Amino acid sequence: MTAIGAATSVPRASRRETIGHRAVLIAPWVVLTVLVVTAVGWPAVVGDQTADFARSLLPPGSGAALGTDHSGYDLGVRTAEGLRISLLIAAACAVLATALGVGVGVGAVTIGGWFDAVVMRVVDGVNALPHLVVGVVIAAMWRGEPVAIIASIALTHWPSVARVVRAELLEATSSGWVESARLAGASRTFVAVRHLLPAASGQVMVAMTVLLPHAVWHETTLSFLGVGLSPDAASLGTLLGQARGDILTGAWWTLVVPGVALVITALACAAAASSLRRTTVPPAGEVWR
Repeated sequence: MTAIGAATSVPRASRRETIGHRAVLIAPWVVLTVLVVTAVGWPAVVGDQTADFARSLLPPGSGAALGTDHSGYDLGVRTAEGLRISLLIAAACAVLATALGVGVGVGAVTIGGWFDAVVMRVVDGVNALPHLVVGVVIAAMWRGEPVAIIASIALTHWPSVARVVRAELLEATSSGWVESARLAGASRTFVAVRHLLPAASGQVMVAMTVLLPHAVWHETTLSFLGVGLSPDAASLGTLLGQARGDILTGAWWTLVVPGVALVITALACAAAASSLRRTTVPPAGEVWR
């Protein structure tokens, strides 16, 4: 290979690697966008469905692209409705758990001393509790209420956010610019709002995205166990719970369709969190300013 050929092949290879890297980062967000559009748009286009037991448990292609459930509803539309509700609940859980975790982490680092030690022992205690059992207890107290499901998930998942935020802020407080602000007479509130929160913003966004698949799985589990949403409310968990009886009659699609939607949603959320971590969290040793 000539020198000119070698010189031109390197940039081409570099461009291919760059395009492939960007595609990996963008793909999960494209999948999530498609899922959200499908969850919102498909039921809106079809409109309200009515139960038609004459069309119950029709296989895919027999009047319905993805088949029907035991009540005669179009399973594709029903799954889209369930996905919409599951994503809404998961988003609310992620926001609430992140807000609690950020508040605890910032408060622990800002006040420090004995307060920091007590708070971290509380975090350890909450982490030691079995999350699913605690979630079942909380959700069972107000069965069928979305608020109970959101509270049960958020109250068991904020400690992980608090740990991440605290670790990030402890590194930030050791930097000279935070210490300079304190020596200049800045209050704890000013330092927390002006310096500490921006330093943890990247980790906060990643933590919120990471919580999405966890929240989807927990909501699905609670509804599947019968302590989440009521059976008449469409969610991925209630659809999978109803499929337990339908699959015994050979209606395998009632389990496969919502199950595939659940797996794709969880994988897309996890991949989106990974791509967000690569683009928003600074490399080791670099300080957010």
